[in-house]
Amino acid sequence: MKIFKYLRAKTLVLFALATTICLYAIACGGTAPQASNSPAASEAVGGIPPEVVVDYIHAVAESDRTAYTKHVVNRLQKLEGQEKPKGVVPAEATEAWEETDGIPLPAQMFRLGAELASDKGDFTIGLISPWNINDNQAPKGEFEEEGMAQVIKTGEPYKAEREINGKKYFAAIYPDKAVAEACVSCHNNHPIHKERYPDKVFNLDDVMGGVVINLPLEGA
Repeated sequence: MKIFKYLRAKTLVLFALATTICLYAIACGGTAPQASNSPAASEAVGGIPPEVVVDYIHAVAESDRTAYTKHVVNRLQKLEGQEKPKGVVPAEATEAWEETDGIPLPAQMFRLGAELASDKGDFTIGLISPWNINDNQAPKGEFEEEGMAQVIKTGEPYKAEREINGKKYFAAIYPDKAVAEACVSCHNNHPIHKERYPDKVFNLDDVMGGVVINLPLEGA
């Protein structure tokens, strides 16, 4: 579909901007910061602090998905087979968009862009949730499990250094909130969600999970 090709191209442009910012910060940095709660981590050594770089990446990714949700998905006539009273575009947002004439759900659109960005850049970005529908998006390891718990408790980003396969990263988990009715209705009515988390009902602005960004530290 033309609309999907346009949106995917737009996502690539925005992630390219984030990648440029990221690579600029790494190239200009002197030595790697030591820890997120130490003075060295919050000071730039000839470049941009890593905690600022991950904020840039998150801002671009989250803004793109929010715009897609509010201005594309919310305008469709159907969401996972259900009629949308205010829908004006004759299309459907559905998990099975590849097998139908539909378009991806917001989380799927985010994942498509994240995969492209991770393939083309040094950093990685993805979604996790303790109420995951996709098993690949369950929190993994101590950092993601503890960080996700803190994000749900405080509603604030969780940032720290972590090690992945022997390499040091500055990592952050940002609250992934329900920004539109499509977010909550899709998750609340999904059969896997109903089976796994029958007592969990999301509302607008609830934290539904986290956006994880891993930024490699130079020389680490």
